[in-house]
Amino acid sequence: MDIATVRPFVRAADDESSLVRQARAGNSEAFAQLYDAYMERVYRYVYFRVSDRQTAEDITSQVFLRAWEHIRKYRLDGSFLAWLYTIARNAVIDNYRTRKPLVALDDVVPVPADTPAPQEVAELRFDSEALRGAIRYLTDEQQHVITLKFIAGYSTDEIARALRKRPGAIRALQMRALQALARHLENDEE
Repeated sequence: MDIATVRPFVRAADDESSLVRQARAGNSEAFAQLYDAYMERVYRYVYFRVSDRQTAEDITSQVFLRAWEHIRKYRLDGSFLAWLYTIARNAVIDNYRTRKPLVALDDVVPVPADTPAPQEVAELRFDSEALRGAIRYLTDEQQHVITLKFIAGYSTDEIARALRKRPGAIRALQMRALQALARHLENDEE
């Protein structure tokens, strides 16, 4: 969900800046508009990193709670969404540090007959886990670029602004990351 699609009068970076300024002044409605605009993108980012819907929802809630609590520390010269992604990245790291193994209820309860065949589910899960496993071999910076590009849907220019790098550097990082992923996935198939 894009900030321009949430509220008809919220269309540009100037409008985002205005909402952030209002939220910094304690206007909860302005922050609610920012939440509406960015919640789905932050959720997708978190979900890709944790692979569990409930955990992703919990972490996304924590991200916006932390953002509200620390909105006065946000630097107005940057991208608010990039700031949210930074908070989300740290929240995911915190989650992995404190996570205790749990068994999902879905794994215990029998599966209804109208669900996909177990082989289809297993193949999809295997492909997804193989990709997640391969991504973990990338540097933190490469992981961040790949996640922002292919999960969050950022353009190269948006990623460059968010990470305060040149677009050419982002393209190079992305290319090296994709090459490393391809090599790792080929090695896994052998």
